[in-house]
Amino acid sequence: MAQDDPKQSGGFFASIANSLSNFSSAMTKSVNGLLGYEGLEVVNPEGGTEDAEEEARRGRWKQEDRDSYWKMMQKYIGSDVTSMVTLPVLIFEPMSMLQKMAELMEYSYLLDMADECEDPYMRLVYSTSWAISVYYAYQRTWKPFNPILGETYEMVNHGGITFIAEQVISLNGCHFKVLIRHFSLQVSHHPPMSAGHAENEHFIYDISSKVKTKFLGNSIDIYPLGRTRVTLKRDGVVLDLVPPPTKVNNLIFGRTWVDSPGEMIMTNLTTGDKAVLYFQPCGWFGAGRYEIDGYVYNAAEEPQILMTGKWNESMSYQPCDGEGEPLPGTELKEAWRVADAPKNDKFQYTYFAHKINSFDSAPKKLLASDSRLRADRYALEQGDLSKAGFEKMSLEERQRAEKKNREEKGHKFTPKWFDLTNEVAATPWGDLEVYQYNGKYAQHWAAIDSSSSSEEIDIMSIEFNPWQYEDLAAN
Repeated sequence: MAQDDPKQSGGFFASIANSLSNFSSAMTKSVNGLLGYEGLEVVNPEGGTEDAEEEARRGRWKQEDRDSYWKMMQKYIGSDVTSMVTLPVLIFEPMSMLQKMAELMEYSYLLDMADECEDPYMRLVYSTSWAISVYYAYQRTWKPFNPILGETYEMVNHGGITFIAEQVISLNGCHFKVLIRHFSLQVSHHPPMSAGHAENEHFIYDISSKVKTKFLGNSIDIYPLGRTRVTLKRDGVVLDLVPPPTKVNNLIFGRTWVDSPGEMIMTNLTTGDKAVLYFQPCGWFGAGRYEIDGYVYNAAEEPQILMTGKWNESMSYQPCDGEGEPLPGTELKEAWRVADAPKNDKFQYTYFAHKINSFDSAPKKLLASDSRLRADRYALEQGDLSKAGFEKMSLEERQRAEKKNREEKGHKFTPKWFDLTNEVAATPWGDLEVYQYNGKYAQHWAAIDSSSSSEEIDIMSIEFNPWQYEDLAAN
């Protein structure tokens, strides 16, 4: 429908969006024969196609590593490589994917405001601003660790929230591997999947999450094959989020950077109101980069509030008429602004990302399966890449040993804190099985709180243990 797309709706943003789409179309041209590699596409977000060859010589890889990786991966162009590639730890950040899921909670106060808000359209302004806020963290180009099956992440001491995430499906690869220099290729038929739950006095957040990818040689398209639901407690309003896809550019040649062109849709399933925001693609010389425009619509699909901003800076809103034009006598007001971040941080972490990694945000009796306790993650955080690589390999070997043990016994892995439902959610990129929080985590902590034991536990002494089987020393 025309109103759903700010590029077609006329109104305030139409001419801007149309001009930016012309920029972006020029950016997608392949640079054939660049550096002798047929079909190689390199994009400098701060320049044009004439800068491609210079840009291709930049980046984090040595020339010989770029050559090896390109030769190995060319045959997989066009394929889903979600679970195929295990890369060296030098491109990792000291955080697991479960911890990265928790970064969405940094600006959770916006959901508190949505719950307290009387205006149904302002609820969508606050809730979509919350959903946009995490993209500042998503622009980091470091790769998080893939969680081990049964791995968890817990967070407390932030906005009254209790957060729990669990890896419910892991990499399920065969034992065939191809090793080229530092790169390892492992075939897998089942993409990993995580489930998460967060709650405070204002809202309940639930997500079942996995990704689908399309490898394009020097870039990769990432499709967020997941279901995100937020329940606002005061009125029981249920919100459903469909985020845009993400493109990671210059994986091998050039400086890696992230873009998320496309639509984000937040739907109030209770009333039918929705917000549709368009993430502009990056054009030549950075035109349109980070920019977002869109509208909040009522159930009759009539625009009520326009929204505009940049996902790395802030979002603002203004009441509008039925044509999407700002109402006379109104002005843009800011809904959200990104918090200050540390200067020259090695991994471009925010203060909240450091909090996620610290034990300050951990409960007093941390589960032994928590991501913070991973030896590879901790070694990388301390700057020991050699130990991090060794520990990562050890964990992956132990996970394969547990899988073999489990299959020999005829057992299936059972998540502790989430149950698989019969529901299948339709997404723009395919159907998704849905996991539901089972309430056992709250019961677990209620039992601890009621315990008379006041024993203090040294968290650093806890050994990482997500395993369902005990004797799993890898051969």
